[in-house]
Amino acid sequence: MKKNLEITNASGGAAFNVRVVTRASQTEMGGVGEDGILKVRLKSASAEGAANEELVSFLAKELDIEPGKIEVVAGQDKRDKILSIEGISPDVLEEKLLSVSKNE
Repeated sequence: MKKNLEITNASGGAAFNVRVVTRASQTEMGGVGEDGILKVRLKSASAEGAANEELVSFLAKELDIEPGKIEVVAGQDKRDKILSIEGISPDVLEEKLLSVSKNE
């Protein structure tokens, strides 16, 4: 069963929800949960913005997008975050995210 990733139009791009798991054994995409939220596992701890920096860097690499176009717009100090990516449509972003994420 395909899980739908919730992606919305944002000013000049697209926005989506991410649930971050810190202190994982490796940094990786975890898949899309039943709630439509993308799970990402990060090696770094959440202290002092390290997890946010790793999240942006990891997604930029995985999606082949410049890191400066990715912004954590909500949840900077929480595990549930809203990310905005400039210059991409929701359809294209969904295709890219689903192609690199696991199906959990």
